[in-house]
Amino acid sequence: MCGIIGYVGNKEASPILHESLRKLEYRGYDSYGFATIDKNKVWIRKGKGKISDAGFEKIPGTIGIAHTRWATHGNVSKANSHPHLDCQKKLAIIHNGIIENFDKLKKGLVRRGHKLRSQTDSEIIAHLLEENMDAGLENALKRVMGIIEGRSAILVVKDDFDGIVAARKGSPIIVGVGDNEYFIASDIPAFLKKTNNVMYIDDGEMVVIENGKTPRFVNIETGKSISKRLIKIDWDTTQAEKGDYAHFMIKEIMEQKETILRAINQDDKEIQKVAKAINNAFGVFLTGCGTAGNVCHTGEYIFSKIAKKHVNYAVSSEFPSYDDFIAKKTLVLTVSQSGETADLLEAVTDAKKKGAKVISLVNVKGSTLDRVSDSTFLINAGPEKAVASTKATTAQLAIMYLLAYASAGKLNEGKRMLLDVASKTNDMLNPRYDERIRKIAEKIYKKKNIYIIGRSTNYPMALESAIKIMEVSYIHAHGFAAGELKHGPIALIDKGAPVIVLCGDESDKDSISNAMEVKARGGLIIGVGPKKYDVFDHWIKTPDVGVGSPMVNIIPVQLLAYHLGVLRGCNIDMPRNLAKSVTVK
Repeated sequence: MCGIIGYVGNKEASPILHESLRKLEYRGYDSYGFATIDKNKVWIRKGKGKISDAGFEKIPGTIGIAHTRWATHGNVSKANSHPHLDCQKKLAIIHNGIIENFDKLKKGLVRRGHKLRSQTDSEIIAHLLEENMDAGLENALKRVMGIIEGRSAILVVKDDFDGIVAARKGSPIIVGVGDNEYFIASDIPAFLKKTNNVMYIDDGEMVVIENGKTPRFVNIETGKSISKRLIKIDWDTTQAEKGDYAHFMIKEIMEQKETILRAINQDDKEIQKVAKAINNAFGVFLTGCGTAGNVCHTGEYIFSKIAKKHVNYAVSSEFPSYDDFIAKKTLVLTVSQSGETADLLEAVTDAKKKGAKVISLVNVKGSTLDRVSDSTFLINAGPEKAVASTKATTAQLAIMYLLAYASAGKLNEGKRMLLDVASKTNDMLNPRYDERIRKIAEKIYKKKNIYIIGRSTNYPMALESAIKIMEVSYIHAHGFAAGELKHGPIALIDKGAPVIVLCGDESDKDSISNAMEVKARGGLIIGVGPKKYDVFDHWIKTPDVGVGSPMVNIIPVQLLAYHLGVLRGCNIDMPRNLAKSVTVK
């Protein structure tokens, strides 16, 4: 959720922190702030709104921390933005997470005479550190991590300390190693232009980064030192830039020409190994959140159709309700772009406690999910910076297909199908196609409601289509199983109501029958699929790829959502109230 960046080196910190926060704008935020250390003084700058909309004023020092806040406890205000100070203004903290025992701790601090300046849960960390400073900064943070409950990532600077102390319990932070300088951030893109060499901080660990010294990693509970490997991230910095595109979202949609191919470039032996584990498992669960959850839902159909195998799907926030079905021989297949989603990581923790094996599809190498899984397939989509997931979605679907085909003993057949999808996607994504979809968007962008229907594998894609349209254009959108229309949803149809019909598989006949029922009640039918039917008022053609239709059908809806958002003047890459990586529950 919140963006975090820290710098320790010999250059002016505040310009570096400012540039890094701009790289994290895609996470979504409502306020920001900086703290630097210079001449035994803590310097603070804060603001509301977007960093890019405000003038930048340097503050002195070569050590500093910065933060973009997404409001949880307390409204959007300068006082509630991070960093937060202790009573004596000798130390500053930034925090990502939620302190679950905040009320109790706050009451105790107030009773003991502390003056809190904000409504946030995060500020109490600074005051708790102040109370424990007799043990020194490092030990004070250890104590505080034992006091606060919930998921947290914390960075601390102090007026008389030449560095940063940081700790992690749940929420991610990563150390970037440069040339005589160090970075610590919630996301790699924050410092990717400076270095692609990283060290990962695991749960229950802290790091002390002192100027001129090698970072020192420590187990919070035991105090024992931990050695870390230096890992090189193979992301190209140009992948994290917009280039000539107006927005990251349209760039990432167009990149699907290449990312589907990259996704299917997996080690066949590893695919076969996991397929064997799927076949031998005592129950298989698919789980993810949001868009990744819709990929898992589609996977349930894919395994049924291709491998003739029943797998279970549960959105991660509801996974605890299935806890009694998890056993030692269960296999849990998880899907995530960031690998840091709180509900998903909790599901993984629960599954591993029961002895289940966890295999993950994830985009970020070295993410928490990557490191806690028994096996990982990197989807190889490269940095995805728009909040609305696009290229990661189709890459995740591609690997889901590979696993299903391999489970059926037909891996080569699956690869041929996916190569066909990649080739036809390349042909489909051209300027004329994009312009055709933009013109359809012009006809419906003033509508208050949009409905999407689909059957079979295209039913979860109807749900995903609704997510895309809602998050990017702020138009209310609702996805339905086409066969459920007469069980309630058809009551919503009135004259001119846009209804998107996803086609392209063996259920087309029934889907078109449902479309005719909608049209008879005045609905505006937008067909998506390889064949044009008479019932369509507008037709968005997609390639005929058989069982792979969900992959090609979701792409034009991504484009439609994009153009709807542009026409409505929305913040395309950073939709209101949303964040790229949901690292709190």
